[in-house]
Amino acid sequence: MSSGVAERTRRVHPPGAHRRRSERGRRLLSGVATALLSRVAGLIVPIVLVPVTLPYFGNDLYGLWMAVAALAGMAAFADLGLGSGLMTKLAPCYAHGDTVQARRYISSAYLTLSGLALTLTGLLWIFSGAVPWSALFNVTGQVTPEQTRMVSLICLTAFALNVPLSLIARVQYAYQQVGRSNVWQTCGSLAALGAVLGVVWADWSPILVVAVSVVAPLLVNLLNTLWFFGRQAPQIRPTPRAVQAEAALELTRLSGLFFVLTVVISFATNADTLIIAHALGLSAVAGYVVPAKLLSQLGQLVVLVNVPLWPANGEALAQGQVDWVRRTTRRMTVLSVLAAGLPAVALVAFGDRLFAAWLPVPMGGDRWLLAGLGVWWLLQSALSPRFMVQNAGGVLVPQLVGWGAFVVLSVLGKWYAADRVGVAAVPWVGAVGYALTVAPAALYGYRRTLRRHRSPAVEEGPVESVR
Repeated sequence: MSSGVAERTRRVHPPGAHRRRSERGRRLLSGVATALLSRVAGLIVPIVLVPVTLPYFGNDLYGLWMAVAALAGMAAFADLGLGSGLMTKLAPCYAHGDTVQARRYISSAYLTLSGLALTLTGLLWIFSGAVPWSALFNVTGQVTPEQTRMVSLICLTAFALNVPLSLIARVQYAYQQVGRSNVWQTCGSLAALGAVLGVVWADWSPILVVAVSVVAPLLVNLLNTLWFFGRQAPQIRPTPRAVQAEAALELTRLSGLFFVLTVVISFATNADTLIIAHALGLSAVAGYVVPAKLLSQLGQLVVLVNVPLWPANGEALAQGQVDWVRRTTRRMTVLSVLAAGLPAVALVAFGDRLFAAWLPVPMGGDRWLLAGLGVWWLLQSALSPRFMVQNAGGVLVPQLVGWGAFVVLSVLGKWYAADRVGVAAVPWVGAVGYALTVAPAALYGYRRTLRRHRSPAVEEGPVESVR
């Protein structure tokens, strides 16, 4: 009798399972710690750059720069969802030590996105003269049409070229190298900071400031890619010979869902700047984007802290360890809310004084605007861990339904609120719409993912470490 119980226990908790969970927990903790350090560096960059670049550019040109950056952010779907699909597919490969299949997925993703980046760059420059850039961004005042065109081309070109280069972060995350990936991303932020300060100190053209700010992170991603595949993980290095039609098709199916979801989320979360530009003008954009940019650092901190959950959950779900996923999600929800909530309360209470002392150009200090931005990021922080579970399990339809409803409800509401009430109403409309649409879908999708991956017995395979 006792031997039968022992045998069932070994099937449910195979030898080494506890060690694997402990290692996964340590890697997750390391990823969270380096994410916090990386975000501190990321927070320093706008704190230093905004008071330097805002008077250097002027309100209109600075507003244009931020509006183009928002457009590039909305074009995050340009990777066709392959980055997200790749990370979801690589997590089980890492869990079972399957480097052959991993190399097929990686090679397919890089081949597709490299060709896409070169094509987009060529089309952008060929047809740039036919695009009404000034009308697109509602440019008025002292910004010339040529300045508008050059800022747009520089930012969008750098974005297109960075599409395949940014895949390295997805691969590193899937292979539990979150800490190293965060260090490289921090180097990219600091490199951009140093380059911009150097150009401003030399009193060169604002257009060159824009150029160095977007090229520096791109070059750091290139160096990271060469280092990782050349020295750390040559066994999964992408090559054209490793591309397999079946693996590419399998990756494309999942990536297609991520593509649609990314399009919807990118539009939903980056539309504020363009809505305000058309409803109230570019000068109002500067008054909104500065506090929004500062508070967005909190949201990016939460995202950066939670993204390591994606591959960790993928590994755990592949092994049927649903209890670990549920327990970790609860803990990360508490951590995320605290990480976003405490600084948000401080900024709402003292933000007006901070902006008055920090910025050489008066921006106002509307606490309703700050409070709305704080609530918006707090809601996203509370649900972010549950989205990481769904992404790891490839359960995307509930997210699509929730975000699709949010787009319809929030965009119309924000445009009306900005025109009738003012800038401060925009984040509040977004927060209410999020609570009514995205939140219920997130909770449903989370429970559905756990039900799908629950398994009474867990088999454990070898894991090949990437050092």
